[in-house]
Amino acid sequence: ELRKVRAFEKERLPEIPAEIYPRYHETGGVGWINDPNGFGLFRGEYHLFYQYHPYSLDWGPMHWGHVKSRDLIRWERLPAVMAPDRLYDGAGCYSGSAVETPEGKHLLMYTGVRKSPDPITGEPREYQTQCVALGDGVDYEKYDGNPVIGAELLPPGGSDRDFRDPKLWREGDTYYCVTGDRCPDGSGAILLFESPDALHWTYDGVLSACRDRYGRMWECPDFVPLDGKHVLLVSPQEMKAQGLEFIDGNGTLCQIGTYLPGEHRLTEEHMQAIDYGLDFYATQTTLAADGRRIMIAWMQFWGSIGAKPEGLPFFGQMTVPRELHVREGRLIQNPVRELEAYRGARTAFTDLPLSGERELPGVRGRCADLMVTVRPEGEGYSAFRLIVAKGAGLGTEITYRPESGSILVDRRGSGSPAAAVDIRAFPAKERDGAIRLRVLLDLYSFEIFVNDGEQAASFTVYTPQAADGIAFFAEGTARIDVEKYDLEF
Repeated sequence: ELRKVRAFEKERLPEIPAEIYPRYHETGGVGWINDPNGFGLFRGEYHLFYQYHPYSLDWGPMHWGHVKSRDLIRWERLPAVMAPDRLYDGAGCYSGSAVETPEGKHLLMYTGVRKSPDPITGEPREYQTQCVALGDGVDYEKYDGNPVIGAELLPPGGSDRDFRDPKLWREGDTYYCVTGDRCPDGSGAILLFESPDALHWTYDGVLSACRDRYGRMWECPDFVPLDGKHVLLVSPQEMKAQGLEFIDGNGTLCQIGTYLPGEHRLTEEHMQAIDYGLDFYATQTTLAADGRRIMIAWMQFWGSIGAKPEGLPFFGQMTVPRELHVREGRLIQNPVRELEAYRGARTAFTDLPLSGERELPGVRGRCADLMVTVRPEGEGYSAFRLIVAKGAGLGTEITYRPESGSILVDRRGSGSPAAAVDIRAFPAKERDGAIRLRVLLDLYSFEIFVNDGEQAASFTVYTPQAADGIAFFAEGTARIDVEKYDLEF
C-alpha cells in the first residue's frame, strides 16, 4: 500500500504545474488533506505530516503525507510515510504527532483504526488505538508491538471508538501524550498518559473534560506551557455558537489555566475560540529552535467541504504557521516572522482621509502582506470596510463596526463554487483609538490578524485570480494608514 501511494505520487506530481499552488500555504500536492500531524523539528529541520487521501479530492482511508522546511514558509515535498496496511490500522492511519528520540530516531505516534464486528451486536464498527512508527525523516517502520495504547488503558466508561489524536512530547526521560476520548455521558475528555520509552504506557488521568459545555467530542488536543500558563488547544465537534465567540459545528477551543502535575489536571481560567474564521480546525504546535511556540492548522471547514473549486488537483491547505503567546489572559497569535523575508515591493500611505470607497495606486494583488490602521476623523465612522479579491462583480468584504465591537467577513461575492457558509462575525475592539488589521493574502485564502494578534480569522476564497483589486470604504469619516508588501517566492 505504501509502495502504491509513493508510485502514484512519483507519477502524478510532476504533471502538475507549480503556478497553480498557493504560494505559501502548504497543500498535499495532489488529492485531499486535512489535519496537520507530526509537526516539529527533527535533525534541525521542520517536518510536517498531514492526513492524506491522494487518490481523490474527497476524504478517504487516511495516509500520512510529508513535507519539510528550514524556515516554516517554503516546504519540500517528500514521499508519503504511512498507509493503512496493518490489521490495527487497516481502516486508516489517523492523526498524531512526532518527537525526536535521544537516539536520534524520528518517532511518530498516530491513531490506528480497524473495523471488525462488535462482540455483542455482531455489527461492524470502528476500534481506535494508538500506534507508533520509527524512522529517519524519509522512511518509517511501524512498531511490531502496535498498538501501544489500547482499550485496556482507558478509564471506566471511556470509549474505544472515539479515542484518538495523540499529541506526544518528552520531558527529561519521560514521554507524555494527551488524547481525545469520550466520557460516559458522551461528551469529550482529554486523557493524559506517560511512558519511559514511548512504547509502554500508563494512564495518568483526565486532564480536562467538556461536560457538555463546549461541543461534544474533543479532537486534536495539544497541551503546552506558554508564558507562565498552560494552554490546552482542542477542536470540538457539535459546537454551539455563544454570541460571537464560537461557531456552530466543528470549532476550536483554547483553554488557559494552571496545570497541577500531581493531580494531572488543568484548572480552567479562560476559554476562547482559537481562530474566528470559517476555515480553521485541528491545530498542532511545536517549539522552534529559538524557543518560540509555533502553531499550524488545517485551513478548511468540515461544513463546506462540498464547495470544491473546479480544475484544481488538490483540496485542503494549511494555515501560515503562527507564533503564540498569552497576553492579558488571552491567546495571542501572529504569523511567523520568517514570512517577512519574502516581502518584496512596498507601497505605503499615511494618514489618508477616507469617506466612501477608494482604491489606492499600487495596492492590489492576491499574494500580499497588507496592514491597515483605522482611526476616526471628525464625527467618526460607523463602519470601515476592506474589500479584497475584487473585480468583475466579485469581492470579499471585511467590515469593522466600532459601535458593536465586531468584524463581519462576507464572502458571498467570492464566487464560491457551491453553497457554503459565507458570513462570519467575531469580536474586535479598538486599541488606543484605532483598529489595526493585518491581512495575509494568498491565491485561495486570506488570514486576518487584529490588533497585533488579539484575534485571528482564516478564510478560503476561490475567486478567479484576475479579481485582484483591493478597496477601502468608510461610512462616515476616518483616517487610515496602509502598508502593503508583495510577497515573492
